[in-house]
Amino acid sequence: MSNTGTGMDRYTGTRLDVGAAAGTAAAHARAADTGRRLADEVVDALTGSGLPGYFVPARWGGAEGGFAGLLDAVAAIAEGGCASAAWVGMLWAAHGRFAAHLPEEGQARLWADGAGAAGVRLAAALAPPAGGAEPCAGGHRLHGTWHCVSGVEFADWVLVAAPEPYEDGRRVRVCAVPAREVTVEDTWDSTGLRGTGSNTVVIQDAFVPHHLSFLLVDMLRGGEVTGGARCHTAPAGLAGGILFCAPALGAARRALRVWSAWAAAKGTGSGRPNHDSAAVRDTLATASARIDAAGLLLTRAAHRADTEPVTELLVAENQRDAAVAAELLAECVDRLFRTGGAHVRDAGGELQRLWRDVHTVASHGVLRLEPVAAAYASAAFGDGAPGASGVPRVPDAPDTRASAASRSR
Repeated sequence: MSNTGTGMDRYTGTRLDVGAAAGTAAAHARAADTGRRLADEVVDALTGSGLPGYFVPARWGGAEGGFAGLLDAVAAIAEGGCASAAWVGMLWAAHGRFAAHLPEEGQARLWADGAGAAGVRLAAALAPPAGGAEPCAGGHRLHGTWHCVSGVEFADWVLVAAPEPYEDGRRVRVCAVPAREVTVEDTWDSTGLRGTGSNTVVIQDAFVPHHLSFLLVDMLRGGEVTGGARCHTAPAGLAGGILFCAPALGAARRALRVWSAWAAAKGTGSGRPNHDSAAVRDTLATASARIDAAGLLLTRAAHRADTEPVTELLVAENQRDAAVAAELLAECVDRLFRTGGAHVRDAGGELQRLWRDVHTVASHGVLRLEPVAAAYASAAFGDGAPGASGVPRVPDAPDTRASAASRSR
C-alpha cells in the first residue's frame, strides 16, 4: 500500500482505500484538536473506508486483513494531516480482531445484524482491567469505570475488561456491551491526540450473557479461533505496538513535509532560503533518514507478524522495534520543532499539533522502551540474563527475516 492510502494488502489480498478518509480528516484536523472530537463527516469517512471491518471474520462479511496493510493505511491517514483520526480508525480495526474471540452467538450479535461488519464500530478498554464481572445465571453482572476509551462517542459496542471475583484474582473477562448501555463522561483533555475523544466509560449494572464475553488470556495468547485466520490466532503482543506506532509514523512524515516547506521559503530578514544554514541542512538529513528508518523497522515487523511462525522471540522483537521506532519519531519531531522558525512553532500551527500528537503516541505504555527491553532480553537470553557465552538465543532454522519487512494491542 502506498502512502496515498490506496492499495492491496500483499499477504491477504485485502483492498483498503483510505484516501478519501485521509482528505476528510485533514480538512477537519484543527477543529478536532480544539473541539476534542472527530467531526461526523470524518467518522463516516473512516467507517466507509472499511476500517471497522478490516479484521472481522470473513463469514460475517469482514476482510480478515493483514497487519502490514493496516500499518500503511493508518500511517497514510496521519500523514494526510490528522493523527487523531488515524488513531481512532486503527483501534476500530484492531478491536474487530479482539471481538473474534467471542463465542459464535456473540459474534452474530455484533456483525450479523444492522450495519454488518463494515459498519460496526467497536471501542475498547482492556488495560488495565477495572470494575468487576460477577457470575450470575446465564452470564455476568458488570460494573465499573474505564478511562481513555478512544472513539467511544461513535461506537456501537464497547469491549471492557473486568476481573472476576476469584480468590487468586487472575481471571479477567472481556465483555461486549451495547454502547447505549454505558455512560460516557467527558474527561479527555490531553496534550496530543485531542480529537480521539478518549473519554471515560461508566457501567453501573449491566447483564452480559455468556455469549458476549471471553477470557482476556485467550486474546492475549492467541491460538484457536473459529476460521483460523492469522490476524485472529496471533497473540495480542505480536502486532499491537506496530499498529499503535502507525499514527506517529504518519504524523512524523507530515511534520517533515510542513517543516520542509518552511526550510524552502526565504527568511524574513536575509531574503535567503532558510535551508541556507548548516543546522537546517543537518536537520533535514538526520530527520528524514531517521523517519525512513522508523518506517522500515515497522514495515519489517508487520511483515513478520503476517508471515512468520510465532515464537516468544518474534513477539519480543516486534515489541522492541515498535518501541525503538516510537523513540526515533519523537526525537525527529523534536529536532524539527526546535530548528523551525518562530512562525512554524506557533501555538495554532500544524507543526506544533503534530509534535504534540507524536509525543502522545510515544508515551503509550505499549511503546515504552524499558519494559519492552526487559521482555526482549528475557526472550533473547532465555532466562532474562546473558548465559555463559553472552550470546542471545537464535532460532534453529535459518533466519530469513533480514530480507523481510511487522505487531497489536
